[in-house]
Amino acid sequence: MITQQVLLRDAMRRLDMTRDAFADRIGSRRRALDSWLLPDESNEFRAMPEVARRFVQEILANAAPRVEVATQSVYPSDNPLVPGAPLRHLLSVDQFSRETAEDLFRLADVMQPIARRQKVTRVLEGAVLANLFFEASTRTRVSFGAAFCRLGGSVCDTTGFTFSSMAKGESIHDTSRVIAGYADAIVVRHPEQGAVAEFARATNVPVVNGGDGPGEHPTQALLDLYTIQREFSRLGKRVDGAHIALVGDLKYGRTVHSLIKLLALYKGVRFTLIAPPSLEMPGSIVDRVSRNGNVVEVRDSLASLADADIVYATRIQKERFAEESIEGYGAAFEINRALVDRVCKPDVVVMHPLPRDSRSGSHDLSADLDGDPRLAIFRQTDNGIPVRMAIFASLLGVDKLVQRSMRDAAWTPPVHIGPEDSVLD
Repeated sequence: MITQQVLLRDAMRRLDMTRDAFADRIGSRRRALDSWLLPDESNEFRAMPEVARRFVQEILANAAPRVEVATQSVYPSDNPLVPGAPLRHLLSVDQFSRETAEDLFRLADVMQPIARRQKVTRVLEGAVLANLFFEASTRTRVSFGAAFCRLGGSVCDTTGFTFSSMAKGESIHDTSRVIAGYADAIVVRHPEQGAVAEFARATNVPVVNGGDGPGEHPTQALLDLYTIQREFSRLGKRVDGAHIALVGDLKYGRTVHSLIKLLALYKGVRFTLIAPPSLEMPGSIVDRVSRNGNVVEVRDSLASLADADIVYATRIQKERFAEESIEGYGAAFEINRALVDRVCKPDVVVMHPLPRDSRSGSHDLSADLDGDPRLAIFRQTDNGIPVRMAIFASLLGVDKLVQRSMRDAAWTPPVHIGPEDSVLD
């Protein structure tokens, strides 16, 4: 049985409706719909009447059929994958259409009870993940490992070049081929752009890009878009026609490179790019996203955040600098509570891929916003688990098994993962 939250979110996505419009469509009050979408453990949760469930299913059955779009291979010489076929590797957001990304998000919705520690599954029991992080990481590495473990698999970790055979001169091809003999899936983070694709070419074991230098970070972009959709669902907004502001290091910030490409799959999006001249978004990416009626504006002041629906801040990637200077990146670029109160809309959502630099003088996203419901950074990281679970389930072909394999967790999970969660739950 599909949970009512998954059924309702799927219906709103497929019909492209806000909560207000969907409530009108099914003849319900918005407040009732909100209570049906809450987590089961919430005090405000209400079970949806069976007549309402049947009506929603009937609406979906009579809706215009979706046009299936094949996921495209990242290799130009390859033929497109067969429509509906599982992913082979996940290396770039270029592999996704709007439809296939939203298919993944529907599966992530199914994973939510497991991510929230209410349910457990063992669909990947016996499978092994190799987490190969040749660049420093804590959150992403643990997030991938936790997602794999929550599906019943086990994880082998390695971190840094110093502790790998590549420090002895072993090629990427040899490393990938050897690890493929040990593991059933491989996640790679590498400081060189394109290196993860080399890993994928050497093996038939699924390879996931955990970040390749200044190139891409596709799973971060997917969880960011998933977060935006969930936040907009709560606020009665749509991604189509939204105003998205990206602030900070847009030249080396691989998270924004991937995210803006995904957001460009939607229509009528207004992008405001705010960065010092030396750290502007690459021109090739700007040219690419100006489609579907999308508009790209380049600005140098945070005053441009005035009507933004999403403010997405990024850390300055000093470790990737060549000859760039950050003299122009001062207090005028810092996003803090005073700025958000003074400039932004009351329902703005503030995001950041983390880690944020909390040291004095860094002018990164300020910690004085902690506890503010407009700050979504921890909801972002929490969403990384169900999204990465959905990715692993798709890559390893168990996506259809998860729903019926769930059982109640034997332990008592926390009511709220963090102290700030209760505000929105």
